[in-house]
Amino acid sequence: MSIKHPIVAVTGSSGAGTTTVMNSFQHIFRREKLNVQIVEGDAFHRFDRVGMQAAMKTAEEQRHQFSHFGPEANLLQELAELFRDYSATGRGRVRKYLHDDEEAAQYGLEPGLFSPWTDIEPPTDMLFYEGLHGGFIGRGIDVAQHTDLLVGVVPIINLEWIQKLHRDEALRGYSREAVMDTILRRMPDYAHHICPQFSRTHVNFQRVPTVDTSNPFAARDIPSADESFVVIRFANPKGIDFPYLLTMLHDSFMSRPNVIVVPGGKMGLAMQLIFTPMILQMIDRQKRAS
Repeated sequence: MSIKHPIVAVTGSSGAGTTTVMNSFQHIFRREKLNVQIVEGDAFHRFDRVGMQAAMKTAEEQRHQFSHFGPEANLLQELAELFRDYSATGRGRVRKYLHDDEEAAQYGLEPGLFSPWTDIEPPTDMLFYEGLHGGFIGRGIDVAQHTDLLVGVVPIINLEWIQKLHRDEALRGYSREAVMDTILRRMPDYAHHICPQFSRTHVNFQRVPTVDTSNPFAARDIPSADESFVVIRFANPKGIDFPYLLTMLHDSFMSRPNVIVVPGGKMGLAMQLIFTPMILQMIDRQKRAS
């Protein structure tokens, strides 16, 4: 953890909604005119698209558990070193995974490859990570220890599957059977390497639908924000102004001393109200230490 070079990490599995949270943070960064180094978790995958397909085929032949959720498919030591170096010096090495033609064209490369490693150019106000492993601890690697604010995004499992099914079918052209195979293949790594991170987060956001999602593989639509609640859990509620949040977030309520439940449509507003003062406190401490 660092006063001069803070790190904010948002962690959650594919289809969980971490991108939505990232957008909320980016609104805060723009409004407060902060220069933030963005790091995408995909950049720390071990294999490019073709290499991952080959590695998966080998793992299947050997009946070996293997997925993007697990350590073997990721450069987690390098991620921990980036967090360590940035928190100490404000420096580090980053790259991008090139998802599509537009991203790849900027580097003269093909989609599915990585951009070259580059050095972070200081000064930056903070580092923001969004991906699978912001709170990872295991195999002698501790990514979580370097984060100043760790946020978990974890819809209930059926909703997470529905979101992934619709995203991968509509945006990536996968068949429903292929997405289901991916979900099942990832489950052991999800249980062992993703779920434990949510016990280390400072704040968790869990979206819970109020409609029937009992068979996620037959759902025609993703439950809308208005058809859900968001359960927000604070690891340490000290300093959280719950009366203010209850006033500002209409129809919200406390379910436990450290948990507030808000209507799904107010998730973005809740993030703004919760994280803006946290970010401003980081920047204030940073300025005082300079």
